[in-house]
Amino acid sequence: MKIEIWSDIVCPFCYIGKRHLEAALLQFPAEDFEIEWKSFQLNPNTQPQPGKDVYTYLAEQKGISVAESKAMHQNVVDRAAEVGLDYHFEKAIVTNSLNMHRILHLAKKKKLGDQMKELFLKSYFMDGKDLNDALILLDLAMQVGLDQKEVEEVLQNSNLFLNEVQTDIEEAREIGVQGVPFFVFDRKYAVSGAQPVDAFVKTIQEVIQNDKK
Repeated sequence: MKIEIWSDIVCPFCYIGKRHLEAALLQFPAEDFEIEWKSFQLNPNTQPQPGKDVYTYLAEQKGISVAESKAMHQNVVDRAAEVGLDYHFEKAIVTNSLNMHRILHLAKKKKLGDQMKELFLKSYFMDGKDLNDALILLDLAMQVGLDQKEVEEVLQNSNLFLNEVQTDIEEAREIGVQGVPFFVFDRKYAVSGAQPVDAFVKTIQEVIQNDKK
């Protein structure tokens, strides 16, 4: 079963949704799943702001206090904790995710897409790494097994894998994706958002039953 997932690295619900899907897949040990990560940018115009955490950035964007910004994020922090994710928005540094999406396409070619996606999400939401920094991106990519020279080439040539990223985003538009995460199962069924584990289980069961008809 092929599962295509449109998501963004800076999307907190995308990480939660990833965990919900993973929990659902464990209930189908006999099934063979192929996961394909698709690019999506919540805000492609975001300017990298090294040294500025997400709480402060949102406060400035909305004209509210940092305390109010923290209160707005608390529900997300709580939901993440329910699936074992320890979010630290006070450390998360505002970034544009385009370079990460381009590296993800390189990783996908090497069958390392899921590992790369996981490490980018962890680095952003939990570790507070500055993902605007090319050296940090290079280090993370090498941690999952990507070749140093190939990653350096992506980071030095802003056109590499750009078309693949744009194709994913355009495809999302064409199929009516309004937000992420967005999961498509064998091009027949879709789940939008970080739905509960049961919602994923039910969808997978429906796909399996449909294949048997």
